[in-house]
Amino acid sequence: MSTPAAAVAGPERRLLARLADLSQRLAVSIDLEQTLTQVAELIAESMDAEASAVFLIDEAQQRIVCRACAGPVDITGLSLRMDQGLVGRAIARRESEVVGDAGSDPDFAGHGIAGPGGFVTRSVLTAPIMTSEGVIGALQVLNKRGGAAFTVDDADALRLLAAPTALALNHARLAAVVLSQNRIRRELTMARRLQRSLLPKRRRGSFPLRALNFPAREISGDFYDFFELPDGRIAFTLGDVAGKGLDAAFLMVRCASLLRWAGKEGLPPSLWLERANNELLEAIAAGMFVCAVAGYYDPFSQRLCWANGGFPPLLRVDRSGQFQQFEAEGPPLGILAGMQYPQQETTLDGAALYLFSDGMTDVRGDDGQLLGVEGVQTAVAEMRLLPPEARLRALVRRLRKMTMTDDTTLMVIEGEAAVALRTRFPAQAESLQPMRHAADAALQQLGVEAGLRASLVLALDEACANIIRHAFRGGCGRGQIELVISSDGDELRFVLVDNAPCVDPEAIRPRDLDECRPGGLGVCFIDALMDSWRISPLAGGGNRLLMRKRLETAPTTVPLCSTGAATA
Repeated sequence: MSTPAAAVAGPERRLLARLADLSQRLAVSIDLEQTLTQVAELIAESMDAEASAVFLIDEAQQRIVCRACAGPVDITGLSLRMDQGLVGRAIARRESEVVGDAGSDPDFAGHGIAGPGGFVTRSVLTAPIMTSEGVIGALQVLNKRGGAAFTVDDADALRLLAAPTALALNHARLAAVVLSQNRIRRELTMARRLQRSLLPKRRRGSFPLRALNFPAREISGDFYDFFELPDGRIAFTLGDVAGKGLDAAFLMVRCASLLRWAGKEGLPPSLWLERANNELLEAIAAGMFVCAVAGYYDPFSQRLCWANGGFPPLLRVDRSGQFQQFEAEGPPLGILAGMQYPQQETTLDGAALYLFSDGMTDVRGDDGQLLGVEGVQTAVAEMRLLPPEARLRALVRRLRKMTMTDDTTLMVIEGEAAVALRTRFPAQAESLQPMRHAADAALQQLGVEAGLRASLVLALDEACANIIRHAFRGGCGRGQIELVISSDGDELRFVLVDNAPCVDPEAIRPRDLDECRPGGLGVCFIDALMDSWRISPLAGGGNRLLMRKRLETAPTTVPLCSTGAATA
């Protein structure tokens, strides 16, 4: 009586042994492609079949694709419609199917494993691969060895073998996802480091420009940059790339590098953005663009000039709390070639200029309302009396208490010297007398004693006369000279800027006093009276003469003032 039970138990033990062997061998595999290959080989071996194949559903393409196979014919890569072939039928029905005579089944024709070497598909067994999220593919075996047809028991066996296969595939998929995420995280970290390396190093002390950038995600589509030109001006740029993620980050790197390259030439801001726009159009993807500001700040004259392509308004706030907005006058970069970017200008004279991306205006408060330009203006007004570093930190703290949805960049440009006089006059000899009176009045307000005041005014007169005589060659109908007198602690600064052709600084030196010839003493007088002086040709034309004089006692602080007495 024990013989029939033993006969029944034998196939079950063999199936359990196959199931255990398959599960054990698949448990150690975390590589998806390796797992698929192992599944194909182990299934053919376990089912005693001549060939096998593993099909997986491609969700993106809505196709069934053979990912691995074992046997005399390689059909890896075979792609079927979701309703095509015996595989599609088994997946649709979500149950195992036995086809004893493949040639007579209409769904098999042209879609099974068949090929050279005399291999002919006779019988086919297909089982769907099921997971908790649904069917993900199917296992298929062909031609039982020895010529017998597959049976219902074989179908049950393949269905059981599909269970550890599904677990192994899910395990391998999860491992692949984790590896992919780790790789992406490493790449994002590298991209972030690259972006950080492009930002200029922080300057401490009295440097007039400060900026910060913090991304909404791992990497930022915003950027800023600043660098000093040989003539002493500070070039600055800010940009905001449309979109987020890696595409925006890569465009940000390209645009930031492009703007620095163009800005090193000292081009006027309008031409600076025009060149960047035309260059960017050669490589930018459709639908992407960059809002940008590019300009220069002269720390000696405290004059700013820039061009704005689609960036939020720039805010100028003086020490009394009065605001002035400068709206963008050009479109974003990367949309159309040949766009114009008008130049805009202002003078600080103790004021500050705020530049910020729309990430700052788009933050939301507890009430869900956008901060907006007016909200930024209110925040700046409340903190305007704080020192620059403390002011930036306070603004950042306020932003971080709100809901940020976009990358944010903020830049503040602020002059520290108190301007006592700013005046512009024609480059003509008759303009010198009003200039002398205005300069004497400004120095008197700064508390400079009469004897030194007279010498300083004489030095300014000599310098202006030399500019008119040599730089403008005796006068020019459209020639202009700007004079700025400012105080920084116990030092006086005198800046003369002209629009004459650039001169050679090396050719302007004090003459040898032993030479017996008339004239040429103006430079000698300036050299003897001033602690230092320097002439710098300006990019785009013009020259700047900077003279410094240190006082034994600091001059009296006076309100900022300007005069037009010497202006034509």
